[in-house]
Amino acid sequence: MQNEIIEKFTVLITSAFGLVAALAWNEAIKGYLQQFGLEHYGPWVYAVVITVFAVIITIFLGWLAQRAKDFEVEKYACIPLNKAKKYLKKKKK
Repeated sequence: MQNEIIEKFTVLITSAFGLVAALAWNEAIKGYLQQFGLEHYGPWVYAVVITVFAVIITIFLGWLAQRAKDFEVEKYACIPLNKAKKYLKKKKK
Protein backbone atom coordinates (compact mmCIF):
# COMPACT_ATOMS: atom_id res chain seq x y z
CA MET A 1 0.00 0.00 0.00
CA GLN A 2 2.75 2.45 0.95
CA ASN A 3 4.68 1.68 -2.25
CA GLU A 4 1.58 2.42 -4.32
CA ILE A 5 1.14 5.78 -2.60
CA ILE A 6 4.77 6.67 -3.23
CA GLU A 7 4.45 5.64 -6.89
CA LYS A 8 1.28 7.74 -7.33
CA PHE A 9 2.88 10.79 -5.73
CA THR A 10 5.95 10.35 -7.91
CA VAL A 11 3.78 10.30 -11.03
CA LEU A 12 1.78 13.30 -9.79
CA ILE A 13 4.84 15.40 -8.98
CA THR A 14 6.58 14.45 -12.23
CA SER A 15 3.46 15.39 -14.17
CA ALA A 16 3.27 18.73 -12.36
CA PHE A 17 6.88 19.53 -13.29
CA GLY A 18 6.12 18.50 -16.86
CA LEU A 19 3.20 20.92 -16.95
CA VAL A 20 5.34 23.76 -15.59
CA ALA A 21 8.00 23.05 -18.24
CA ALA A 22 5.34 22.93 -20.97
CA LEU A 23 3.93 26.29 -19.87
CA ALA A 24 7.42 27.81 -19.87
CA TRP A 25 8.04 26.54 -23.40
CA ASN A 26 4.61 27.83 -24.43
CA GLU A 27 5.51 31.35 -23.31
CA ALA A 28 8.95 31.15 -24.93
CA ILE A 29 7.55 30.06 -28.28
CA LYS A 30 4.78 32.68 -28.17
CA GLY A 31 7.40 35.36 -27.53
CA TYR A 32 9.51 34.06 -30.41
CA LEU A 33 6.52 34.16 -32.79
CA GLN A 34 5.64 37.72 -31.75
CA GLN A 35 9.23 38.82 -32.25
CA PHE A 36 9.07 37.85 -35.92
CA GLY A 37 5.60 39.24 -36.56
CA LEU A 38 3.90 35.87 -36.84
CA GLU A 39 1.25 36.51 -34.21
CA HIS A 40 -1.57 35.90 -36.74
CA TYR A 41 -0.50 32.57 -38.26
CA GLY A 42 2.04 31.57 -35.65
CA PRO A 43 -0.36 30.14 -33.06
CA TRP A 44 -1.96 27.91 -35.70
CA VAL A 45 1.37 26.64 -36.94
CA TYR A 46 2.51 26.16 -33.35
CA ALA A 47 -0.65 24.22 -32.46
CA VAL A 48 -0.34 21.94 -35.50
CA VAL A 49 3.36 21.26 -34.92
CA ILE A 50 2.86 20.52 -31.22
CA THR A 51 -0.11 18.24 -31.98
CA VAL A 52 1.86 16.25 -34.56
CA PHE A 53 4.80 16.02 -32.17
CA ALA A 54 2.53 14.83 -29.32
CA VAL A 55 0.95 12.17 -31.54
CA ILE A 56 4.35 10.88 -32.68
CA ILE A 57 5.66 10.74 -29.10
CA THR A 58 2.47 9.01 -27.90
CA ILE A 59 2.74 6.37 -30.64
CA PHE A 60 6.42 5.84 -29.83
CA LEU A 61 5.74 5.46 -26.10
CA GLY A 62 2.95 2.96 -26.82
CA TRP A 63 5.32 0.99 -29.04
CA LEU A 64 8.00 1.11 -26.34
CA ALA A 65 5.55 -0.09 -23.66
CA GLN A 66 4.47 -2.98 -25.89
CA ARG A 67 8.10 -3.94 -26.47
CA ALA A 68 8.68 -3.95 -22.71
CA LYS A 69 5.65 -6.22 -22.22
CA ASP A 70 6.84 -8.54 -24.98
CA PHE A 71 10.30 -8.68 -23.41
CA GLU A 72 8.78 -9.56 -20.03
CA VAL A 73 6.79 -12.40 -21.64
CA GLU A 74 9.87 -13.69 -23.50
CA LYS A 75 11.92 -13.49 -20.31
CA TYR A 76 9.60 -15.87 -18.47
CA ALA A 77 8.61 -18.03 -21.45
CA CYS A 78 11.17 -20.73 -20.60
CA ILE A 79 10.02 -21.02 -16.96
CA PRO A 80 7.21 -23.51 -16.28
CA LEU A 81 3.94 -21.66 -15.69
CA ASN A 82 3.52 -22.63 -12.03
CA LYS A 83 7.05 -21.42 -11.18
CA ALA A 84 6.58 -18.21 -13.15
CA LYS A 85 3.41 -17.39 -11.21
CA LYS A 86 5.19 -17.95 -7.90
CA TYR A 87 8.13 -15.81 -9.02
CA LEU A 88 5.90 -12.96 -10.18
CA LYS A 89 3.94 -13.01 -6.91
CA LYS A 90 7.20 -12.73 -4.95
CA LYS A 91 8.34 -9.91 -7.21
CA LYS A 92 5.16 -7.87 -6.55
CA LYS A 93 5.63 -8.05 -2.77
